[in-house]
Amino acid sequence: MNIKLHKSALKNNCSITITGSKSESNRLLLLQALYPEICVDNISNSDDSKVMQNALQTESGVIDVHHAGTAMRFLTAYFAIQKGRDILLTGSSRMQERPIKVLVDALNQLGADISYSKKEGCPPIKIKGEELVEHKVTLKANVSSQYISALLLIAPKLKNGLQLTLDGDITSIPYIEMTLSLLNQIGVDTQFKDNIIVVKPFADKLEPKTIVVESDWSSASYFFSIIALSEVGTQITLTAYKQDSLQGDSALVKIYKNFGVETVYKDNAITIKKVDNSQPTTINFDLKDSPDIAQTIAVTCFGMGIACNLKGLHTLKIKETDRLEALKNELEKLGAKVEVTNDSLYLHTSKKINENISIATYNDHRMAMAFAPLALKMTLQIEDANVVSKSYPTFWNNLEALDFEISR
Repeated sequence: MNIKLHKSALKNNCSITITGSKSESNRLLLLQALYPEICVDNISNSDDSKVMQNALQTESGVIDVHHAGTAMRFLTAYFAIQKGRDILLTGSSRMQERPIKVLVDALNQLGADISYSKKEGCPPIKIKGEELVEHKVTLKANVSSQYISALLLIAPKLKNGLQLTLDGDITSIPYIEMTLSLLNQIGVDTQFKDNIIVVKPFADKLEPKTIVVESDWSSASYFFSIIALSEVGTQITLTAYKQDSLQGDSALVKIYKNFGVETVYKDNAITIKKVDNSQPTTINFDLKDSPDIAQTIAVTCFGMGIACNLKGLHTLKIKETDRLEALKNELEKLGAKVEVTNDSLYLHTSKKINENISIATYNDHRMAMAFAPLALKMTLQIEDANVVSKSYPTFWNNLEALDFEISR
């Protein structure tokens, strides 16, 4: 489905409820499968989390995760320790191009039985569940944090736990800390010191425990962008968020101060308000701890006529699409000048925005949502708009609640 976003004026002082964090939900769903005493509330209604839920109920056979990268990584680790179960784990054509060798090698070193059914190093993969008795493994520290979290999530169920050494500078530390914090919440003993993570085995039966998932900060980013592109005094309230968030993308609060956006916490909600029209000519951010908000920030800067230099983006090359090239392509259609490397994006200052451009989304939910706030500036089309269901199925409905005019 392609949609047209007409140039819109934002309704002021609205409230939006955002679905639970996909990152927290998928971690907790896996832990719930390992420890059934856990009850999880406010689970994400995203496609990715539905894929996780369905897969974890599958005993054997073929599991297709479609575009769900987190599910692919986490389920690889989960099924590796399900002794006596055989699974073929596959995904979309793009998923079959995305690397998984780092995780498969690590699991096989621990004693897993995983092999490739097509291309070496990529899904589909055959997994024969085994008891893993080895407990030491080393990974390059700059790999996707999802590989690291996949290993950490199954670690308490390993006979001897896990000692994971990270070699070099670590990427996306907040996502690793999120995983460790959730393990701690269910009673698992962990230690993270000097690039070595230790997770102790935890075979005990848990006391019944309910964990409430915080709403998704990545999804909130699009509303921060909307407020940044709005008039002074405009505000939106978003629920449910907390100040001591486990999510790295909560860095939005600090980052968007640069764009005149103030955030106030109250009663498990945040109110974001445009308080200042003054703006920098150029901003510089290292997003290695929160790469998923890079697209939102780049589009915000373009809409405000600000140059931006974003670094720490090497993991974006292997997402649903090559997000750096996709951003460059679509921003340049709108009139921007963009330079990208393997881990950075530089957007030159641009005062002119081309009207009625059709934005390609590349099977990437974040491409669709990141460009949507530009409808406050001009009319544009979004191709394959249903792609937002991967993480935020009600996104277009929520924009309409803010008085965005959308032709479907």
